[in-house]
Amino acid sequence: MAHKFVIEKNKAGEFVAKFKYNSELMFWTEGYTSKAAARNAIDSIKKNGPDAEVEENLD
Repeated sequence: MAHKFVIEKNKAGEFVAKFKYNSELMFWTEGYTSKAAARNAIDSIKKNGPDAEVEENLD
């Protein structure tokens, strides 16, 4: 699979959800105190992402 979500711990010991495409890190979430919260963030992105508006700030 060329794209995937990965849950990792950051240096502060928090759980971070990362999205990788072809092994390249595309974006990551804030740090969460539990793995379940990071999983909820992934579920929210999957649920709400397809309908997300695209905004361009080119100034």
